[in-house]
Amino acid sequence: MAEEPISVDVEFPIEFYDVDSMQIVWHGNYVKFMEVARCALLSELHYDYMAMERSGYAWPVVDLHLKYIRPLRFLDRCRITATLAEYENCLKIRYVFRNAETGAIVNKAESMQMAVEMKTMESCFVSPQCFIDCVRKYRERMAKHNA
Repeated sequence: MAEEPISVDVEFPIEFYDVDSMQIVWHGNYVKFMEVARCALLSELHYDYMAMERSGYAWPVVDLHLKYIRPLRFLDRCRITATLAEYENCLKIRYVFRNAETGAIVNKAESMQMAVEMKTMESCFVSPQCFIDCVRKYRERMAKHNA
């Protein structure tokens, strides 16, 4: 049986400081929005950035992909669904950005992070067991909650 995807939704208004002179979200801000959604997802897994630090690992972003489909504008509401796409070898998250009012997809993106052991500064080619355990424990919590 396939595992259920692990996802979170984050919703927020597009603020004046997020837009360019044409009142359209500046393209670089989508990376900031990805970070907001990524933090929410990691928090759900009980492996936020403070937990990463305590575990002895940093997780730098090593790859980003964004596809701009239609614009978000000043005062629109943005809803991002962040889904854990891979966790055994790296931390890969897929993002779907929607206009919260219309439901229209405005952007699709993906980020990939690799674990780095902080003591040695060596890259890990598989995810540390502590992160894999967080994903497993999340699935166990959700199974109990849904039972």
